[in-house]
Amino acid sequence: QVQLVESGGGLVQAGGSLRLACAASGRTSSSLSIGWFRQPPEKAQEFVAAITWSSPSTRVSDSVKGRFTISRDNAKNTVYLQMNGLKPEDTAVYYCAAAYRDTVVTTPRMYNYWGQGTQVTVSS
Repeated sequence: QVQLVESGGGLVQAGGSLRLACAASGRTSSSLSIGWFRQPPEKAQEFVAAITWSSPSTRVSDSVKGRFTISRDNAKNTVYLQMNGLKPEDTAVYYCAAAYRDTVVTTPRMYNYWGQGTQVTVSS
Protein backbone atom coordinates (compact mmCIF):
# COMPACT_ATOMS: atom_id res chain seq x y z
CA GLN A 1 0.00 0.00 0.00
CA VAL A 2 1.05 3.55 -0.71
CA GLN A 3 -0.46 6.57 1.00
CA LEU A 4 -0.38 9.95 -0.74
CA VAL A 5 -1.07 13.31 0.83
CA GLU A 6 -1.26 16.48 -1.26
CA SER A 7 -0.70 19.97 0.08
CA GLY A 8 -0.06 23.48 -1.16
CA GLY A 9 -3.32 24.34 -2.87
CA GLY A 10 -5.12 27.63 -2.35
CA LEU A 11 -6.42 30.82 -3.91
CA VAL A 12 -4.09 32.87 -6.08
CA GLN A 13 -4.46 35.68 -8.58
CA ALA A 14 -3.80 35.14 -12.27
CA GLY A 15 -0.09 35.25 -12.98
CA GLY A 16 0.78 34.01 -9.53
CA SER A 17 2.51 30.83 -8.39
CA LEU A 18 1.83 27.86 -6.17
CA ARG A 19 3.83 24.78 -5.29
CA LEU A 20 1.95 21.58 -4.67
CA ALA A 21 3.52 18.74 -2.75
CA CYS A 22 2.69 15.04 -2.79
CA ALA A 23 4.11 13.13 0.16
CA ALA A 24 4.26 9.37 -0.29
CA SER A 25 4.48 6.81 2.49
CA GLY A 26 4.16 3.08 2.80
CA ARG A 27 5.56 0.80 0.11
CA THR A 28 7.51 3.40 -1.79
CA SER A 29 10.18 1.98 -4.04
CA SER A 30 12.51 2.92 -6.85
CA SER A 31 9.96 1.66 -9.37
CA LEU A 32 7.24 4.08 -8.28
CA SER A 33 6.01 6.67 -10.77
CA ILE A 34 4.08 9.70 -9.49
CA GLY A 35 1.63 11.70 -11.55
CA TRP A 36 -0.43 14.83 -11.13
CA PHE A 37 -3.93 15.08 -12.54
CA ARG A 38 -6.56 17.76 -12.25
CA GLN A 39 -10.30 17.99 -12.54
CA PRO A 40 -11.76 21.41 -13.34
CA PRO A 41 -15.35 22.13 -12.31
CA GLU A 42 -17.80 20.12 -14.43
CA LYS A 43 -15.03 18.84 -16.68
CA ALA A 44 -13.18 15.57 -17.11
CA GLN A 45 -10.01 14.69 -15.30
CA GLU A 46 -6.84 15.49 -17.22
CA PHE A 47 -3.17 14.61 -16.99
CA VAL A 48 -0.84 17.38 -15.84
CA ALA A 49 2.62 15.94 -15.20
CA ALA A 50 4.44 12.78 -14.14
CA ILE A 51 7.86 11.73 -12.93
CA THR A 52 9.59 8.45 -12.28
CA TRP A 53 11.18 7.81 -8.93
CA SER A 54 14.48 6.25 -9.91
CA SER A 55 15.46 8.33 -12.92
CA PRO A 56 14.90 11.91 -13.98
CA SER A 57 12.19 11.03 -16.51
CA THR A 58 9.40 13.58 -16.59
CA ARG A 59 6.50 14.55 -18.80
CA VAL A 60 4.31 17.63 -18.71
CA SER A 61 1.10 18.18 -20.62
CA ASP A 62 1.10 20.67 -23.47
CA SER A 63 -1.46 22.83 -21.67
CA VAL A 64 0.98 23.62 -18.85
CA LYS A 65 4.33 23.22 -20.57
CA GLY A 66 6.61 26.13 -19.86
CA ARG A 67 4.62 27.09 -16.76
CA PHE A 68 4.56 23.96 -14.58
CA THR A 69 7.54 21.91 -13.46
CA ILE A 70 7.53 18.54 -11.72
CA SER A 71 10.37 17.45 -9.45
CA ARG A 72 11.03 15.05 -6.62
CA ASP A 73 12.95 14.82 -3.36
CA ASN A 74 13.68 11.15 -2.83
CA ALA A 75 14.97 11.71 0.70
CA LYS A 76 11.59 13.15 1.67
CA ASN A 77 9.54 10.80 -0.54
CA THR A 78 7.89 13.90 -1.94
CA VAL A 79 7.04 15.05 -5.45
CA TYR A 80 6.47 18.72 -6.18
CA LEU A 81 4.48 20.52 -8.84
CA GLN A 82 5.71 24.08 -9.24
CA MET A 83 3.03 26.12 -10.96
CA ASN A 84 3.96 29.53 -12.34
CA GLY A 85 2.01 31.91 -14.52
CA LEU A 86 -1.28 30.53 -13.27
CA LYS A 87 -4.39 31.20 -15.31
CA PRO A 88 -8.09 31.01 -14.35
CA GLU A 89 -8.38 27.89 -16.50
CA ASP A 90 -5.92 26.16 -14.17
CA THR A 91 -8.62 26.20 -11.49
CA ALA A 92 -9.26 22.58 -10.50
CA VAL A 93 -8.85 19.96 -7.83
CA TYR A 94 -5.35 18.58 -8.23
CA TYR A 95 -4.65 14.96 -7.40
CA CYS A 96 -1.42 13.04 -7.18
CA ALA A 97 -1.31 9.36 -7.95
CA ALA A 98 1.22 6.53 -7.72
CA ALA A 99 1.90 3.62 -10.03
CA TYR A 100 4.37 0.76 -9.66
CA ARG A 101 6.02 1.46 -12.99
CA ASP A 102 9.44 2.82 -13.77
CA THR A 103 8.16 4.74 -16.75
CA VAL A 104 6.21 7.95 -17.05
CA VAL A 105 2.49 7.17 -16.92
CA THR A 106 -0.12 9.56 -18.29
CA THR A 107 -3.25 7.38 -18.14
CA PRO A 108 -5.29 7.56 -14.91
CA ARG A 109 -6.36 3.92 -15.01
CA MET A 110 -2.71 2.84 -14.85
CA TYR A 111 -2.33 4.35 -11.37
CA ASN A 112 -2.86 2.24 -8.29
CA TYR A 113 -3.11 4.83 -5.53
CA TRP A 114 -4.58 8.32 -5.29
CA GLY A 115 -4.43 11.19 -2.86
CA GLN A 116 -7.45 13.09 -1.59
CA GLY A 117 -6.86 16.11 -3.80
CA THR A 118 -6.12 19.77 -3.15
CA GLN A 119 -8.10 22.72 -4.51
CA VAL A 120 -6.37 25.32 -6.65
CA THR A 121 -8.38 28.43 -7.50
CA VAL A 122 -7.02 31.13 -9.78
CA SER A 123 -8.89 34.42 -9.83
CA SER A 124 -8.85 36.74 -12.82
